[in-house]
Amino acid sequence: MLGSTYGTFTSDPRRARAVACGNLPADAVHGRPAGAGDLDVGGRPLYADVPDLDRFFRPESVAVVGASDTEGRPNTGITRQLVAWAERVGARLHPVHPTRPTVFGRPCFASVADLPEQVDLAVLLVGDPLPVIEELSEAKVKFAVAFASGFAETGEAGAAAQDRLAAAVSRSGLRLLGPNTNLNAFEKFRDDLEGPAIALITQSGHQGRPVFTLQELGVRLSHWAPTGNEADLETADFISYFAEQPDVGAIACYVEGLKDGRAFLLAADRAARRGVPVVAVKVGRTETGARTAASHTGKLTGADAVVDAAMRQYGVIRVDGLDELQDTAALLARARPPRSDGVVVYSISGGTGAHFADLAAGAGLRLPTLSDAKQAELHDWIPHYLNVANPVDNGGHPVGDWRGRKIIDAILADPDVGVLICPITGPFPPMSDKLAQDLVDAAEQTDKLVCVVWGSPVGTEAAYRSTLLGSSRVATFRTFANCIGAVRAYVDHHRFTSSYRSPFDEAPRTVSPSYRKAQALLRPGQRLSEHAAKQLLRAYGIRVPREQLVTSAAAAVRAAGLVGYPVVMKASGARIAHKTELGLVKVGLTSASQVRDAYRDLTDIARYEDVDLDGVLVCQMVERGVEMVVGVAPDPLFGPTVTVGLGGVLVEVLRDVAVRVPPFGEEEVRGMLGALRGRALLDGVRGAPPADLDALVEVVLRVQRMSLELGDALAELDINPLVVLPRGQGAVALDALAICH
Repeated sequence: MLGSTYGTFTSDPRRARAVACGNLPADAVHGRPAGAGDLDVGGRPLYADVPDLDRFFRPESVAVVGASDTEGRPNTGITRQLVAWAERVGARLHPVHPTRPTVFGRPCFASVADLPEQVDLAVLLVGDPLPVIEELSEAKVKFAVAFASGFAETGEAGAAAQDRLAAAVSRSGLRLLGPNTNLNAFEKFRDDLEGPAIALITQSGHQGRPVFTLQELGVRLSHWAPTGNEADLETADFISYFAEQPDVGAIACYVEGLKDGRAFLLAADRAARRGVPVVAVKVGRTETGARTAASHTGKLTGADAVVDAAMRQYGVIRVDGLDELQDTAALLARARPPRSDGVVVYSISGGTGAHFADLAAGAGLRLPTLSDAKQAELHDWIPHYLNVANPVDNGGHPVGDWRGRKIIDAILADPDVGVLICPITGPFPPMSDKLAQDLVDAAEQTDKLVCVVWGSPVGTEAAYRSTLLGSSRVATFRTFANCIGAVRAYVDHHRFTSSYRSPFDEAPRTVSPSYRKAQALLRPGQRLSEHAAKQLLRAYGIRVPREQLVTSAAAAVRAAGLVGYPVVMKASGARIAHKTELGLVKVGLTSASQVRDAYRDLTDIARYEDVDLDGVLVCQMVERGVEMVVGVAPDPLFGPTVTVGLGGVLVEVLRDVAVRVPPFGEEEVRGMLGALRGRALLDGVRGAPPADLDALVEVVLRVQRMSLELGDALAELDINPLVVLPRGQGAVALDALAICH
């Protein structure tokens, strides 16, 4: 298995049902006893359940409820496939049907209660699986599979039927795959292939076919979990289980909708701890894709920006196409960890090498310039007029003789090179066949990654079909894009896992003193005024301007003297959404007369606009700094999310924001800031001083703490603008909006 091996973790003690889960030992990383400290401040689990699915994939006994051997019936073909599968895995198969004495020569039992032994797995070939669940429970069956459709994928009535099925399963103690699933779990897997395997999870069975057929190219598959509508067992369960299997080198997923966002993150966290890559196609990047996915599986797809951010946080590699899923999963499953992230492009054509190198560098791969000594060595075999700095152009002729292998070995010997990529755009047997064989032979002698892009549209050439695909050490691709994407994922994955520290390890287990103060400020079901929202921020140690709330012109003048001129005056009320547009903000007031006039103007406008005020804020004026926005917003899948970006009017114009799902640490916040298009503003432009990044990071972390502790009680928070002052001077929240549940 790729990557490091970590300890196991305790399961979620809040499960309200008996599940077929392993009793995991203490956390080997932290030495924590099982069951202790497994919930965060919001009562949410911090570690993933790992269901013991061994008896699902390799049962000792199987019951087929609704079995048939009458030709022409759909159940007959399924029963026949299950009989063959049971024989392959060494399981005893028992047909169940109320009117059949035998099925395919095997004794048939009238009901589950009549089975001669307790079975591990029941396959339900019935239109309505609900009545059978109670029978399975009484027979203490561990797992069941429901193929029936007509549930959440069909609309409201189907969703209600699925809820009833899920509730029955929850009471029963068994684990259910489906409904609306298929036979993919019972496919015939090749057992003559070696090396780390891909474990496959799909919500649509047909979408897994391209990955399954990788076996024909010599890539091993170990499992296929077709999760269907996920009334019980879900994608997260299988990720957690597969991450624990020693022969699984990568997990490939086709996901239409996530059942439980946090469960998915906990499973991804487990895989990241184990160093097992998870590669996923996640439908729903567009409104059309999201709508289609919901109609097919009956689940939320979630806001795609949040899904994307959540996957990145936990190292899930998101790809768009099934061909990318194939190529990336295969590479990650089979390749050894890199010795270096340096990539060298080697070709028999200068044009090909330059084209590929340009695309690779644009994708973020590091293409180091080879040292003068290495270039001189390569020129022993390559004409001096050709470029060998990287990309390396051999001119063609050296690959046809003994020089070809010398060149490849010399490149791979460079300690700054971790990956060698050779694009072969078309077959030219005097050169391409020898080049392919040299690359395969060299790959067998190195622990570095060797990739080949075979560009021929035919794909029947012996150099491709036999030489390249016959090698378990060379990663072979058909397109530049897939090769570059897979290599980028490979480098990123190993960089990520080599320094991975689980955010859940740092999640707060106990509430802070700030939480008690904040509770008293919340108003269930209401929107807070700016003044009240700032009090909430102050409770969490977030700096706000000096300000006073006043209800008369005379009080405003006194407040201005205490706050210090110049001042800003703003109308304050729970129902004021856009103060500036209504003229309810006065800036740069420098005298008592201006303050009195401003107070009268603000209250007059409020009366005219029929706006209820709780007073007028007289605020310190903060003039220098970078305007940012920091906020909390709910996501239907992942719960509270934290956003940071360019603030003021720019937040609506540029929408330059980054989002993360709590919990996360300081490095993740700095990564959010680094991803902003306007990041340079924080570094200082056109003579402006650098902003206080440390203060900004601290505000984001405090807002995250607020979101974790207050949970659903805080529906939404928006600090805009948060003015980040020059380095060492902090950050000040000039305005805030807060909505309570």
